[in-house]
Amino acid sequence: MAGLVGAGPVAPVLRSCPPGVSGGQDPTAGHQSIVLGPAELARAAALAPGPRAVFVTGRRALRRFAAELLDVPASDLTTHFSCPRCGSGPELSHGRPGYAFRGEPVPLALSLSRSSGWILLGAVVDPPAGVTMGLDLADPSGMAFEGFEGVALTAAERAGLTGLAGPLLLQERARLWARKEAWLKMTGDGLATAPDTLDVLSRQEIRDLAAGEAGLPLNFRAAVAVSRTGS
Repeated sequence: MAGLVGAGPVAPVLRSCPPGVSGGQDPTAGHQSIVLGPAELARAAALAPGPRAVFVTGRRALRRFAAELLDVPASDLTTHFSCPRCGSGPELSHGRPGYAFRGEPVPLALSLSRSSGWILLGAVVDPPAGVTMGLDLADPSGMAFEGFEGVALTAAERAGLTGLAGPLLLQERARLWARKEAWLKMTGDGLATAPDTLDVLSRQEIRDLAAGEAGLPLNFRAAVAVSRTGS
């Protein structure tokens, strides 16, 4: 299910894929199975079977999503991921997602998140120069472990959880974690930045998705971040 979500100066297109919907068929290429790039296949081969299936499913869905937005066959796209530390190009399988078409990077800022079998995809089409995006999806049931606040939240964020318990506590943990991941994907820093040093309570570039938005389960929490300055 696709939709527009305002965050920053542009509105990303969002799509959710429920468990079991892989996005692995390419309607613009005669329903051929979507094949990943060499770097992605090498990364997949190094994973255990369970994580490998999750990785492949997400990457196939992302490739199909990009192809549909561009109205080109997914088989004509080549990976062109970028990393602040490693550079960019077809040899990368990590970092900010991206593709090239006929040798030229495509005009999409992309992001991908997975949680409990669900996939959330996002894209800014024709982004202004330097604009990046990030999104994240979190299942509150995965936040029920001791010590979460100490390793993931700032002092101000921990204070905001005072008095919460049960499902409400887990949902707020998930909301804050999704905001942090969305921000770190947008900047490209990833978990090189310690989560407990990043306060996301009031960053205007981040928007929480409403419950059920983009077709997600009502109890999930998700956030999208779009850079405002292109830096």
